[in-house]
Amino acid sequence: MTQKTFPPYQVDRLLSIMKQLRDPHHGCPWDIEQTPTTLAPFAIEEAYEVMDAIDRNDQDALPDELGDLLLQVVFQAQIADEHQLFNFNTVAGLIADKLVRRHPHIFEDKNPDSFNWEQSKEKERHARSEFGALAGIAHSLPALTRASKLCSRASRVGFDWDEPEEVLNKVLEEITELKHELNGDKDRIEDELGDVLFTVASLARKLNLDPEAALRRSNKKFTRRFEAMESMLSKEGKVMKEQELQTLEDLWQKAKRMPGLG
Repeated sequence: MTQKTFPPYQVDRLLSIMKQLRDPHHGCPWDIEQTPTTLAPFAIEEAYEVMDAIDRNDQDALPDELGDLLLQVVFQAQIADEHQLFNFNTVAGLIADKLVRRHPHIFEDKNPDSFNWEQSKEKERHARSEFGALAGIAHSLPALTRASKLCSRASRVGFDWDEPEEVLNKVLEEITELKHELNGDKDRIEDELGDVLFTVASLARKLNLDPEAALRRSNKKFTRRFEAMESMLSKEGKVMKEQELQTLEDLWQKAKRMPGLG
């Protein structure tokens, strides 16, 4: 990657551009009509695109994707500034203060062994009147990630299994309950399926694994194998939707045995 260089005032330039885009008389109509609510989904989308660039180790795309994510912060801060709520400096100052506060062994010359990150976060939650072991876990997180965080918080107050095998047994129990509902009410099926997924997320946490990362890995593996099946059929002048299920299963097993697809 050839690094593109810019003068050192780019943050101020970015803030100025955003302010101009939001100008009610001379700005961009689309930017002017946006609200914190309409912008919120874009922040999530941009965060995932950053993650995708990192997963692909695409160092050419990463700075661009990080810029798109930063834009969401700048955009929200500009709207808040217009309503005299806060501005970008407020955002930057708060995170700077938090980093200093959570690293006393760096900035206050204290023994790092005497500092507990989670205890520090707990104090901050209490200061915001967020009480309870599950307080402060964002509802908008991906469901598997939030399930893992909920289980992790519950474990801190003793609500947890001792061994991964116990959680696996619970997964099997939930699958059995789901099987009993398969021909029943759709709402009950959804409820039981949710229990299965929640318990699987708990198992991942118990194994010190990220359930989202594990599922992304399986998604990639499925994609590689499926595309290999399509390629094998294409070489024979065939299309997938015209094949018998057993033919597709045989191709799937063949794809699994291919180098790099196991």
